[in-house]
Amino acid sequence: MDPGNSRLRVTVTDDRGRVVRAPGLAAWVARVAPARARGDLAIAIVSDVRITTLNKQFRRRNEPTDVLSFPSDDAPQLGDVVIAAGIARRQAREAGHSYATELKVLALHGLLHLLGYDHHDPADGGRMARMERRLRARGRLRAGLIERATPSTARVVRRKSAPRR
Repeated sequence: MDPGNSRLRVTVTDDRGRVVRAPGLAAWVARVAPARARGDLAIAIVSDVRITTLNKQFRRRNEPTDVLSFPSDDAPQLGDVVIAAGIARRQAREAGHSYATELKVLALHGLLHLLGYDHHDPADGGRMARMERRLRARGRLRAGLIERATPSTARVVRRKSAPRR
């Protein structure tokens, strides 16, 4: 990877790999990401039905969730973050901000899971919340996902390779 280029290359697609209109999301994620985030990050914005299927397939939970993270062991791919569009729209309304802002909140949260942070693990000791807060400040986001998290919010899927779209 050329150091003159972005250390993190971000693409935003749908579940079929087609480019999705999400103005500024890829550039924002690349700009606010921690320095150790390197490689290719694929963000897929999918239907609530599709994320429910993925959640059932990989986590054995037959329910929708807002964001899933699929780490990759294949360099230079960091992994995939999958965001449910309908849930993101509803959460944006509930939080009182735009859909574009909610996509940033969810993408950042998913990225941190790909980097090994896990706020669900007691051993995390608040590390993920602190990092999310720091990066939110860098990216000028008021609110984060951890503060408003519910038990079904934001899960990382531990598996060897990212799902094929």
